[in-house]
Amino acid sequence: MKNKSITRIIVILVVAALAVIFFAFDLGQYLTLEQLKARQQDLTTGYQAHKGAAIAIYMAIYIVTTALSLPGATILTLAGAVIFGLWVGLVVVSFASTIGATLAFLVSRFLLRDYVQQRFGSRLAAVNEGVRKDGAFYLFTLRLVPIFPFFMINLAMGLTPIRTGLYYLVSQIGMLPGTFVYVNAGTQLAKIDSLQGILSPGLLFSFALLGIFPLIARKTVEIIRARKVLGKYPKPDRFDYNLIVIGAGAAGLVTAYIAAAVKAKVALIEKHRMGGDCLNTGCVPSKALIRSAKMLSYAARAKEFGFKSARVTFDFAEVMERVQRVIQKVEPHDSVERYTRLGVEVIRGKARITSPWTVEVSGKILTTRSMVIATGARPFVPPIPGLDQVRYLTSDNVWELRRLPGRLAVLGGGPIGSELTQAFARLGSAVTQVEMAPRIMGREDPEISDIVRRRFEAEGVRVLTGHRAKAVITEGDQKILVCAHEGGEVRVPFDEILVAVGRAPNTHGFGLEELGVEIGARGTIETNALLQTGFPNIYCAGDVAGPYQFTHTASHQAWYAAVNALFGTFRRFRADYRVIPWATYTDPEVARVGLNETEAREKGVPYEVTTYGIDDLDRAIADSEDHGLVRVLTRPGTDRILGVTIVGAHASDIIAEYVAAMKHSIGLNKILGTIHIYPTLAEANKAAAGEWKRAHAPEKVLRWVKKYHAWRRKEKSSPTLREDKLSSHKG
Repeated sequence: MKNKSITRIIVILVVAALAVIFFAFDLGQYLTLEQLKARQQDLTTGYQAHKGAAIAIYMAIYIVTTALSLPGATILTLAGAVIFGLWVGLVVVSFASTIGATLAFLVSRFLLRDYVQQRFGSRLAAVNEGVRKDGAFYLFTLRLVPIFPFFMINLAMGLTPIRTGLYYLVSQIGMLPGTFVYVNAGTQLAKIDSLQGILSPGLLFSFALLGIFPLIARKTVEIIRARKVLGKYPKPDRFDYNLIVIGAGAAGLVTAYIAAAVKAKVALIEKHRMGGDCLNTGCVPSKALIRSAKMLSYAARAKEFGFKSARVTFDFAEVMERVQRVIQKVEPHDSVERYTRLGVEVIRGKARITSPWTVEVSGKILTTRSMVIATGARPFVPPIPGLDQVRYLTSDNVWELRRLPGRLAVLGGGPIGSELTQAFARLGSAVTQVEMAPRIMGREDPEISDIVRRRFEAEGVRVLTGHRAKAVITEGDQKILVCAHEGGEVRVPFDEILVAVGRAPNTHGFGLEELGVEIGARGTIETNALLQTGFPNIYCAGDVAGPYQFTHTASHQAWYAAVNALFGTFRRFRADYRVIPWATYTDPEVARVGLNETEAREKGVPYEVTTYGIDDLDRAIADSEDHGLVRVLTRPGTDRILGVTIVGAHASDIIAEYVAAMKHSIGLNKILGTIHIYPTLAEANKAAAGEWKRAHAPEKVLRWVKKYHAWRRKEKSSPTLREDKLSSHKG
């Protein structure tokens, strides 16, 4: 160990000394295009006189430069072409660059790998495993398509477990096409004797080749990768469909709709109900229930609206039947009949992917050129001891209730848990909300979470944050949730318990495991920016792909998945997540787009905050909804919007203006200059922009303007003006 430390110190000193010499003596001045052209004749003459020595000296310089990651490798490559010509230059440069790269790789490995792996080993575990499994292919891709500078690849790969011999071999082969392009360009530069030479066909071709080489290389890598993963599966001679979509939720429906609209032959496979969770157990039923519950809240607030009292009698079963009627009314939008009319072949049954080209449904094999997996997600049920011994509710089966729970325990303080907590409390249940985190709605700023919590508590909800569900027990006919809190236990008796702690993607049971499609750490299917899995003709969209679990995001992803799956040969699009809005439909609603203060601080993004209190807004006062706020984050010194949070009535509708503004780079000045109808809640957006404008008023200019107005008040009237006034008076 001691000898290794001494050797490491020696290597560091040698590398540092050589780097100091390079920069101290400004050796980089000799590695420029001007110097190369100026000394072209001397270099070629020297090579002709002493070929062996010239090659040895050149290779030594190239190897040292590359090994030390010094600037100049590109000029040295061009110089090799100028001195040795195309083919000799190609061989010399190829070996010199690979030897130098391998030495840089070894220096990085010797000096840094142990330290980096010891300190960050747990974070690098996935990277190390990937390199062990496919390191050669990763390296070949990086060499063939120079996304990163080669010196960075040398240093980074030295930190991984890839074998040195394999590194050298792959680098030698992978860099050869690029080396040829650069050396060929160098041979053309050697022929320039005048400005007219710049327009020579040979040089123009060389630079054109230099420009298109990355595109050709990238396409080559894609073909190699596709053959690698698809090669072992027989490709059908013909296909039944251009696209098969698995799952008829939001993502699947939009994908199929787009495919049919562009006249592709598309099949949509669904084993359960059309419309998926959003229609049947999520967005639609929850909003219907929230609306009914809000009617009761208005009755409870009767005095605010000038009534002495108001009393509403209702049957909970009828409220839940209304929820079903709402679903039935929306259902035709997502029905088999509608999609069949649109040109989609809807197949009812359980799909199983048997190869990248084939899907089995009810014993029948369907062939397809591409497919989109849109299987959605399901409620996640944590392994709480005793929970499986009682009937528990989730967002899937809570809609089956026809008797209002007297005491309802809700596990989870996220959007689903919070929305249903308030709805059931307004309907008359005694609700206890349990959240293990320090606050409910943890994705929002603490002040925002606190506003919602205070409203919940004012409406009779018992909110237990910092409480971890430990067990569910039964004592006689009493069901009890036992929670751990600050070293002790808190017991929560309940009649029904609702589990709303998140959703798990549906990735099992339809062939992904057998096919080898990669599942990420969060349980979602691993995709690239094109929403493409490891199989180039299999795409994903919606909850099963992540990273967001919103219906509108699923629809957004569906466009990219459909277009890339159908037209990716000609044009492909990267999914755009720059402006993703969402809302939690509590009362008050909480809507957000972009960053909030918590996220901006975590990411180190500088920002300014502008806050407008909705209690100042005329329409909100008239509606007795004068509570909440609009909070806008902007780039310091500019009106560029980084993020917006709105808390208040109809926040999910009001925020649409900010979503459009962020999408199209519209700042607060233009929102301020836009006419808003009076009186509306949307005026809150203009008011917030006005707050920003006042905070950024040009104070120095305004002081001069104030003096100007004071001077104008003291200015005497002109004689002509006085005469006109006297004449007018006499007349």
